[in-house]
Amino acid sequence: MTAYKTLPRLLQENALRFGDRKVAIREKEFGIWQSFTWKDYYENVRDFALGLHQLGFQAGDKLAYAGDNRPEGLFSELAVQSLGGAIVGIYPDSHLDQVEYVINHSDSVFVVAGDQEQADKVLEIKKKCPLVRKVIVDDPKGMRRYDDPILAYFKDIQKMGRAVAEKKPRLFEEMIARILPDDVGMINYTSGTTGLPKGSMITHKNMFSVAKAQDEVDAARDDFEYVSFLPFPWIGEQEFGVYWALYKGFTVNFPEKVETVQENIREIGPHIMLAPPRIWERMCSDIQVKIQDAAWIKRAFYKVFLPVGYRIVDFKLKQTRTPILWKVLGWLAYFFLFRSLRNYLGLSRLRHIYTGGAPLGPEIFHLFQALGVNIKQAYGMTEQTAASIIHRTDDIRLNTVGKPLPGLEFRVSDSGELLSRGDTIFKGYYKNPEATEEALRDGWFHSGDAALIEDDGHIIIIDRMSDVMKLGDGSKFSPQLIENKLRFSPYIIDAVVIGQERPFIAAMIAIDMANVGKWAENNQIAFTTFTDISQKQETYDLIAGEVAKTNTSLPKVAKIRKFVLLYKELDPDDDELTRTRKVRRKFVAERYKSIIEAMYSDAEEIHVEADIRYQDGKAFRMKTAVKIRQVEPVE
Repeated sequence: MTAYKTLPRLLQENALRFGDRKVAIREKEFGIWQSFTWKDYYENVRDFALGLHQLGFQAGDKLAYAGDNRPEGLFSELAVQSLGGAIVGIYPDSHLDQVEYVINHSDSVFVVAGDQEQADKVLEIKKKCPLVRKVIVDDPKGMRRYDDPILAYFKDIQKMGRAVAEKKPRLFEEMIARILPDDVGMINYTSGTTGLPKGSMITHKNMFSVAKAQDEVDAARDDFEYVSFLPFPWIGEQEFGVYWALYKGFTVNFPEKVETVQENIREIGPHIMLAPPRIWERMCSDIQVKIQDAAWIKRAFYKVFLPVGYRIVDFKLKQTRTPILWKVLGWLAYFFLFRSLRNYLGLSRLRHIYTGGAPLGPEIFHLFQALGVNIKQAYGMTEQTAASIIHRTDDIRLNTVGKPLPGLEFRVSDSGELLSRGDTIFKGYYKNPEATEEALRDGWFHSGDAALIEDDGHIIIIDRMSDVMKLGDGSKFSPQLIENKLRFSPYIIDAVVIGQERPFIAAMIAIDMANVGKWAENNQIAFTTFTDISQKQETYDLIAGEVAKTNTSLPKVAKIRKFVLLYKELDPDDDELTRTRKVRRKFVAERYKSIIEAMYSDAEEIHVEADIRYQDGKAFRMKTAVKIRQVEPVE
């Protein structure tokens, strides 16, 4: 029988085991890496927990954290859990109504705001959040003149806690001892692709179980390094940057800022990396653009050796022996090309590499495997406490998401839906018994994903059951599969495929402004804005070629017949994407209804009133013409 432990208990054990001898957390600030040992980690959590206790935080209460990935985010989470409460994550780029919804729905009584920007959001809506007693600010820079009595400061709360610890040195240990594995330690909100986000109640048993199972598949060591750059509210980041790190005692590193993530990854050289498809797609585009701008000799090496990498990957994926000639060519490819590319991306020390959050396109998967980056698909949901299925290092298949983690059971229902049960399955949805009853039926969690289970245990995820589409003639297709293939192009950042009950498949495409802009400059094509360059004939010609290439890898029923280039990127702030950048299909279909209807008519363009948003968040309305392009087949 498994002896389940709580996260605060794991922290306590690591502090006793490592003390000041080992770094637990590292953060880059003002160009210098600041380190916290396991003893420092424990004491910071203790001080903040006891300070919250002084403010009246009780078992069962909730605290919302809105801020970037910083040590204080971990201190907040473990402190709240040590008191028998639950942490609630808010994406730092959430707009006001989203912040208000999460705070109120979760019944949070305290909010930790990472900086002035996050504090301003909460202060603006404080009258609409009557349960909030204090807004605790981590970084108060720029807030010297703020005098709202609801405000408090992180270090001041810790100072209160240290005073309590000096008077009652055993109090914190006694609190930790009272926490049970079945206690809810987190309310994690789903992405909300089909409606309002639901608060998944995650227990300590769930957290411990997923870390233990993950480590049984891919064992980590306490001297491993991990770079935490994905938002804390995402359950995938929680599993890797919080649960697994506490379970094995490896070091978690926080980048200085979003813009320096790649640079900081190169500095640290992590052993474990998790990134959603968006990050791998961006790296892929980066590689392709860098090669285009490289010296002729490097372009030649890329052209010669990349096919070598692909051939070696074929041997590996088919689990056949690599002939000696190909091994020699592979070594040359590594020496002349792959080594430098992996160093450039900061991936040279990686042992365990994962993609999760959504399926990764097979072309991108294949490219990284060719470079020697043994990227593996991890499938999971918030309700499964992140990863539940994962590829094994020596058993990777591009058409599957791998096999279940140890201790989890999976089966497919008569309707084709993937069902699961085990210790990582959540407790239910907070304040939503109807949704809980719908999701947890007959002892199984109903995922809503259409799937197949192969004889050897590999699982194929087809698509969300609600997203699988059917053409007017009854032919079924997966829009997600087509969209992933389109995003392999360095010139396409987003795509939304349409075709439900229609005569053919069409696509709305958002260009990658950075790469298309560079292409335009190289070809002496003048442009001003995103809207301007997206509607140029030359841009349409460029993307038409990319769509035609995608069509060559699709079955006849799934080929794209028409497309438009959107006048703006899809944006979470416009509710077109979730915070994890999943398309909200129903919302997008309604917003761009006139464009969609025009694609299924004889029109060659449509005039629309577009809402364009500046980088500072301000929006303005303008009229623009959107061209409609038919796709010519590639010979």
